[in-house]
Amino acid sequence: MVSIASTFKALCLSFLFIAVASRPTIRPKVFNVRRYGSRPDGKTDNANAFTSVWKRACTRISGSSKIYVPKGKFYLGGVEFVGPYKNPIEFVIDGTLLAPANPRDIKQDTWINFRYINNLSISGSGTLDGQGKYSWPLNDCHKNTNCPELAMTMGFAFVNNSRIKDITSLNSKMGHFNFFSVHRFNITGVTITAPGDSPNTDGIKMGSCSNIHISNTNIGTGDDCIAILSGTTNLDISNVKCGPGHGISVGSLGKNKDEKDVKHLTVRDTVFNGTSDGIRIKTWESSASKLVVSNFIYENIQMIDVGKPINIDQKYCPHPPCEHEKKGKSHVQIQDIKLKNIYGTSNNIVAVNLQCSKSFPCKNVELIDINLKHTGLEKGHSTAMCENVDGSVRGKNGSSTLSRLTQWSIEKITFWVIHDIFSYILLPNFCIYFMFYVLVYMIS
Repeated sequence: MVSIASTFKALCLSFLFIAVASRPTIRPKVFNVRRYGSRPDGKTDNANAFTSVWKRACTRISGSSKIYVPKGKFYLGGVEFVGPYKNPIEFVIDGTLLAPANPRDIKQDTWINFRYINNLSISGSGTLDGQGKYSWPLNDCHKNTNCPELAMTMGFAFVNNSRIKDITSLNSKMGHFNFFSVHRFNITGVTITAPGDSPNTDGIKMGSCSNIHISNTNIGTGDDCIAILSGTTNLDISNVKCGPGHGISVGSLGKNKDEKDVKHLTVRDTVFNGTSDGIRIKTWESSASKLVVSNFIYENIQMIDVGKPINIDQKYCPHPPCEHEKKGKSHVQIQDIKLKNIYGTSNNIVAVNLQCSKSFPCKNVELIDINLKHTGLEKGHSTAMCENVDGSVRGKNGSSTLSRLTQWSIEKITFWVIHDIFSYILLPNFCIYFMFYVLVYMIS
């Protein structure tokens, strides 16, 4: 016989379940920018109206807020959205945000800037149009000291536990998305587009960031699809299509003092199509700081007519001649790098270039199942060159050990390897022939 106490307990639990299940869902309060003075005519500057909407959304005492940009063209001068804001906030963009064509009309280094915010969500079917084509001819600061400052499209600084989803960024004046000191941030379903000859239009650039996830994103620009700078750790990149552009680059590193280590990068299930580089790590010679680049995994990556599919360059010099060239070797230590199942085509016969520092040779570099074919005039198997590398090559194509090659030996060998019959050997065998040439050279 069921006791009265047991029956009472069961009834209480039932009422509690009903109360929880029937509790109404608290929806965010929606702030439509049209209701606060914004005009989608493509001419009126809506910066003040957008700032006003942001302040109203952020002053809510409780509950989340949603700022909604409907369809239409909203001309927008430089604007900043600044926290802190203790509640979650959404920014849904279904219209087009139109930047000033004249770069001097944006009075800040980033067109749309978010700072000091937690739990921010940016999404929608809309477009950020940077109108960069009017600014690209002015992007010549490496030779013109009077060049105007060009703004990046959207920036995030000290923004945590946030995401951006499905937005399109078109024709930025400089970079498209810039991240600094951002932690736990997801980027998914984003489209980034600029012509292949548009200067310095990096797709996604980040420094001093951690726990960033980039997935299912299409990037085609005139510079790096993704640029990873000092102090970035725990970055996961998957299902990204890159091209045109300069690939996924770590660096450049070592030029400035007090740079921080870059660690724990994973790039997987990604396609590079027509890019100048694919996988790229670049550091300056005569480094101003010592740092470590380590624990990188590149896996299941397709190269389609890529200039330099795998490129570690510790003699980076973007505009020769460089003042750093003859002052010393790179002090950036690259180690624990795994490249697995990298396949496709290269338009350069040297598909794998591992040019590491003499002072700090690359350590524990693994090449596994590398299959890259040359698509140039002399079609066939591509070659590889290594300098100051300790590591291994293994997998389906055979097995060998990478030898640490000194500067004198690589200079003596490079011409022979590219121009003789061994130009068409498969990658896993190339270091055996390097060792053979070194032996012949030493005997002679």
